[in-house]
Order: sequence, then structure tokens, then C-alpha cells
Amino acid sequence: MSRFLFVVPPLTGHVNPAVGIAGELAERGHEVALAGHASVIGPLLPPGLTLLPLGGELSDADRAAVEEKSKKLRGPASLKFLWEDFLIPLAVSMVGEVEAKVDEFAPDVLVVDQQAVGAALVARRRGLPWATLATTSAELDDPYEVLTGIGQWVVDTLRDFQRFQGVPESEACDGDLRFSDQLTLVCSVPRMLRTVDFPDHYVFVGAPAGWRRPAPGFPWDWLDPDREHVLVSLGTVTRESGGRFLRVAVEALEPLAHRLQAVVVAPPGLLGDVPGHLPGGVVPDHVLVRPYVPQVELMAKLSAVVSHGGNNTVCEALAHGVPLVVAPVRDDQPIIGEQVVRGGAGLRVRFGRVTAPALRESIIAVLDEPCYRQAAGLLRRDFAAAGGVVAAADHLTKMI
Repeated sequence: MSRFLFVVPPLTGHVNPAVGIAGELAERGHEVALAGHASVIGPLLPPGLTLLPLGGELSDADRAAVEEKSKKLRGPASLKFLWEDFLIPLAVSMVGEVEAKVDEFAPDVLVVDQQAVGAALVARRRGLPWATLATTSAELDDPYEVLTGIGQWVVDTLRDFQRFQGVPESEACDGDLRFSDQLTLVCSVPRMLRTVDFPDHYVFVGAPAGWRRPAPGFPWDWLDPDREHVLVSLGTVTRESGGRFLRVAVEALEPLAHRLQAVVVAPPGLLGDVPGHLPGGVVPDHVLVRPYVPQVELMAKLSAVVSHGGNNTVCEALAHGVPLVVAPVRDDQPIIGEQVVRGGAGLRVRFGRVTAPALRESIIAVLDEPCYRQAAGLLRRDFAAAGGVVAAADHLTKMI
């Protein structure tokens, strides 16, 4: 059997697909390890998968400062911040650490998240077989069409990073560290993208959902089989700054008890420290607020999802034929949200400005108007055909 080393950034949305594929490879008898920051990745790993911890973790204070600054940024400023303040410093810190982990684990194949470009540099420098795990399809969907200067700035930034690491000019200008020229696994399906032509080594694997940490005590018997069910989730990063939106969502859902129940994902204290209560009011009985939910298992019970437009949540919903209302905030979310709307599988609202009546109207529309569920149904077939973790593992083993 072979040895696969996954390298992931400290972002839950990027770790979960890697864990799913790594778990599938491990079940087939391969030796698999994940390299990344232990504080983020450790709780997301199932028993039996090896963690190779990387140094250079941000302190709680530094992480809070980065998150606070990012909340205020949108558009080009948000993209520049992502690269300058997060991805490039992460890449610099990863290079030496990943070199050491490669020596320690001796992988046959390196599987590198598209935002872990420091590990991609190591793979190229070592001449290792390497695959990109594109955990968001946003950068494949011409995200810089109206921001051409930003697109070139990203390319130049990646070249400068390589030069700083001692890569000769000719090599720094060859290829793109974000995408392997051997195998790029895309967590989506072609129907979601406006781009239609990809090289043969780009493989769309749909929603590679695998093991997820348990959400203890989820009250499955609370779900009323005679009512529809809606999930409201802003992911693991955006939710910390989503208090206003989540309160608007609860207000929007309040008059709909006769027809639906809603599960709202919110960290403790964001919607009140007492379970079931909001500051200045009470959460309606048909709304359940939980800090974590078994999202993949819950999808089969849902009629709609209200989301920030994170790639995992969107793809997992559409893989179950569930339409969405998306409220993108920053980074890749506006592009993923546009994919949902362009594909006819949902509606988009403004994260910071939507009112409760407007959000309620959008939720009712995706529930009642057949076109949204029909479009989501077409995408469900695409996601099923893509193959998920099984297809991804098949393609990785062919690299040996």
C-alpha cells in the first residue's frame, strides 16, 4: 500500500473535505497522515488518522485581531487581505515545517489544499507527485473577470513568494502553485461553473463528505415529520460575526411555525446565553438553536438551507437536492453564491442589510416555487455522478 500526506490550512471548511478523502484512503489500507495546525485540525480528525502538527500557530489574540480586521473588508480589499495577511504568511511558515514532515513521513503522494501554497512549493522542489485539493471552486470560475488587476496581483504575489524562497525566476513563472499540473481535485460539479473547458487532469468530485466530529445530543425526535425543515448556518468562521443576520433569520422564521421548523447554528452567547432565549425576547418553539449540528446527516431532512455561501454547505445541500438562500459575506462566498443563483437553485440576499420580511419572502420562495427544487434536483444528479470521496481516492491512487 501507499503513503499519502495531506497538507491543509487552519480552516475547518478546507479540513473537512481532506478528512473525508483521507478516511476513504485509510479504509482501503493506505497509510495516511494530515499535516496542519493541531488546534484546528485535531478535533476534526476521526480515530485512526495521523496528525503531523505544524508550528507557527496564531495565538488566540492574533487570531482574534485577524478576524476582527477581516470583518470590515469586502471586494478587492478582502481578497488582498486574504493573501497578504493570511495565505502568504501561512505559506512562509509552512515551507520548512512541511519539508520536515515530508522527511518524517516519506509520502508517495502529497495532497495539498489550494490555499496551502507553501506545501505546493515543497512538492515541486522535491519532485514529489502532488495533487491539489480545490476545496472551493471559486478560483476556477473566473473570479477576477471584473477585477483583472487583482487577478494579476495574485499571480505576481505568488511569484514573489517563490523568489523569496530561492526559486529561480524561470521556475517561479512556470505553473501556478494553487493548482497541480498532475491532478487537481475540485470539490464541485461543472454545472456550477461558468467556465466550461478544463484540462484532463482537473477532476470534479462533487461533495467529498466523510467523517465529521459528532454533534452530541442532537434531538432528532424534535423534528416534526409533518412540517418542513430549514437549516440556518453561517459556517465555522462567519458565524462569529453573524449575530445580526442570525437574529434577523429568527425574526423572519417566527411567523412560520404552522409550516416549518428551523435549526439555527450559533455559538454560545451569540443569540443569548440561556438556551432558547434571545436578548430582549424568546426564541420561538419551532426554532432550535445549537452550537453544532450533524450537518451532513441533517441534509436528508431539510427542505431549504439559509447559508453564507460556503462551498461545503452549498455543495452538501445541492448533493441532497436542497435549494438555498445565500447571504455571502466575503472571500469566495460571493462567487459560490452566484453559482447557486446562476444554476437556478436558490436566491441571494445581502448579508448586512437584509430585513426579516425580505429574508422570509426568499425562504418561502425557495420552499414554494418548484423551479428552485427542480434546479437543485438536476445538480443532485451531477453530484451523485461525481463520486465524492470514492472518486477522489480512486484518482489519487492512480498517481502511484
